[in-house]
Amino acid sequence: MSISANDKLKIALVGGGAATFSPKGVTWFDGAGHWGVQHARILSERADVDFCAIVGRHAEKTKARAVQFHVQAYLDVQEMLERAQPDLVCVCLPNQDHYDVTLQLIQAGVPLFVEKPLVFDLAQAKRLISEAAARNLFFGINFNHRYARPVALAHDAIQQGKLGQLVFATWRFGGEGASDHPHANLFETQCHGFDMLEHLCGPVASVMAEMTDVTGNGFNTMALSLKFENGAIGSMVGSYDSSYAYHDTHRVEVNGTDGRVVIVDTVKEYAYQRAGSEIAEIWQAGYFNDVDREFHKTFDRHMDEVICALREGRQPPIHAKAGYRAVLLASAAARSFELGRRVHVAEIVDGK
Repeated sequence: MSISANDKLKIALVGGGAATFSPKGVTWFDGAGHWGVQHARILSERADVDFCAIVGRHAEKTKARAVQFHVQAYLDVQEMLERAQPDLVCVCLPNQDHYDVTLQLIQAGVPLFVEKPLVFDLAQAKRLISEAAARNLFFGINFNHRYARPVALAHDAIQQGKLGQLVFATWRFGGEGASDHPHANLFETQCHGFDMLEHLCGPVASVMAEMTDVTGNGFNTMALSLKFENGAIGSMVGSYDSSYAYHDTHRVEVNGTDGRVVIVDTVKEYAYQRAGSEIAEIWQAGYFNDVDREFHKTFDRHMDEVICALREGRQPPIHAKAGYRAVLLASAAARSFELGRRVHVAEIVDGK
């Protein structure tokens, strides 16, 4: 599909709350949840978008959110598709409720932009990717961390060869969270870690995991050891038994034979230092640069590219296949913990 630059894109939002079912398919939610508000904000602010619908489960809450953003409220996904006929549907649902409505929209042949995690189950992830591929469907996922300025600078430095041969990478991300899924943090939050490390360092070949449920919050604190296909190694520490309020709660470090890069709190700071040099190059947002210091604005930049790609008939900048990779690696980590040994990604792909 290629859309004229003079035409507004009709975009609908489905998201928030728990799923119920109707004869027409999946019926949804509470009128856009916390992160769904960011979808609604971006879509409502764009002059090139006709933000045409919000789909929800509870009539009052959905109507209130629709009124807030001056769009039409619906309580049924299929009804919205028939009446609004959107060019793109953004899907922002509770983390464990992604599969059914995403499958419904794929089977309806609607271009999609979905939130992470893709799903929690590898078989479901495979089916979503397969069904979308069979329809040559536009199917993007919002790994917005890639659009933080420090991440972009780190990626550029690595691509330019400023680090030399990559040797090791570390990722640490801790905060609060609660879920009835035993591996919630692994799938729904550390998916960003899997995606970013592969974005920066290339594919992961194998995983070994240690986890703890010492707080009774599920296995939501973990330490992972990674081996990349290029020979580098990596580590990941993730937790829901921590706090997002802590200074330096998120840190990424990539080391090579010629230098290293460091990312602090996703958007706060980037540093590059040559091996042997006592002087580092530091990026921090300037006094008036509110855009680059705000985490939510990483999503705005991603949406810019999503809409441009859709208009030009290209695949999304981050295809949902990246979401599949994150599910694959999380599944390998969970398997490693269960078996008490290193698990090669190929084992999981082959279903062994």
